[in-house]
Amino acid sequence: MTTESLIATPSPTIDEIRQAQQLVYTVMPATPQISWPLLCERLGTTLWVKHENHTPIAAFKARTAVVYAAELFRESKDISGLVTATRGNHGQSVALAGRRFHVPVHIVVPRGNSPEKNAAMRAQGAELIEFGNDYQESKEHAQTLAREHGWHFVPSYHRDIVKGVATYWLEFFEAVPELDVVYVPIGQGSGICSCVAVRNGLNLPTKIIGVVPEGAPAYALSFEAKRKIAAPVTTLLGDGMACRVPDDASLEIVLENVDRVTTVSEAEMRQAMKIYFTDTHNVVEGAGAAGLAAALKERDMLRDKRVGLVATGGNVDHDVFAKVLA
Repeated sequence: MTTESLIATPSPTIDEIRQAQQLVYTVMPATPQISWPLLCERLGTTLWVKHENHTPIAAFKARTAVVYAAELFRESKDISGLVTATRGNHGQSVALAGRRFHVPVHIVVPRGNSPEKNAAMRAQGAELIEFGNDYQESKEHAQTLAREHGWHFVPSYHRDIVKGVATYWLEFFEAVPELDVVYVPIGQGSGICSCVAVRNGLNLPTKIIGVVPEGAPAYALSFEAKRKIAAPVTTLLGDGMACRVPDDASLEIVLENVDRVTTVSEAEMRQAMKIYFTDTHNVVEGAGAAGLAAALKERDMLRDKRVGLVATGGNVDHDVFAKVLA
């Protein structure tokens, strides 16, 4: 299974996603989607939130590596170890899969990564390796380790990972099928590409808006130019979207299926995190709050629309969250 071979590969079908749900539900139940009155009032429209911060790792990534690993071990039993790079949530997912399939997991994180996310990955049994100043440098080192040690590198974006993520979109769209627009944070693209797969598979007219931080604009710049553009990463709150180089396969799907990609500032993400807490009493990390930040920014465009958001995760360090609330 190589990432290079996935460009132009068709999206997962609805039947494949339903099969993936059976794997996902062996480690977690379906998550709720809730229309919060205070959020609806704040935006002046009907708003639904899919709560992926309510998974066993407090992020949508709980669904991903289990599906990926099941396909991997079906093809080959000779896997001595898994290795990946992450800022946190993807790494927790790979660690969860390693425990399920009884294989060692090695995770490369950038220097200065969230101590609490690091602790969560270690608690899942993963060995952490600090290398690089950003996700891209960590990823390149993880790929080098895979070659040197014969470990299997688990990418952040892969068709089987998209299948896992798509299980929450299938839950969401089947529960609330008449959404006019959804706002989807973009890291390496699995979330938005899985949204495309389910929206298209169910033949829904829902518009899909991608969201990235101003401090990680690679996908926004690439969408505007219609080609891959790398960009420096400076975002702190949006560390789950800290992408410097877009993934080729996911970018192709984004360019063909997404209506547009918008940006949000650190201040807008901080405000959205605070609003999630005051209006719903949910803790949502910066990347998870990016969709709400974008919807708040565009509230005048959303009158009389049915809007969908995903609280993609709740893994935020306590000192960071304390500053957000203050």
